[in-house]
Amino acid sequence: NPNEISILDFAKEIIKLTKTSQKVIFKDLPTDDPLQRQPDISLAKKLLDWEPKVERAEGMQKTFNYFKNLSRDELYKKDHKDFASHIKK
Repeated sequence: NPNEISILDFAKEIIKLTKTSQKVIFKDLPTDDPLQRQPDISLAKKLLDWEPKVERAEGMQKTFNYFKNLSRDELYKKDHKDFASHIKK
């Protein structure tokens, strides 16, 4: 999603989505930390004629539901870290 959002707001969205009582922990930023985090998808648009079709909130919900529905064994499987094997074709 090419829309900019602060890390704090993103963390709050995740906490709300997961219905947890997690607290955001603030730490000093590295000196080279970027002030702005807004994905540039112009190259994907140009080369692939691609643009996002799913809003961030919907994508987060789908991702959360996917992981929530995995069994504990599935969640911790070593090969689970290779997301390519989980993409439906």
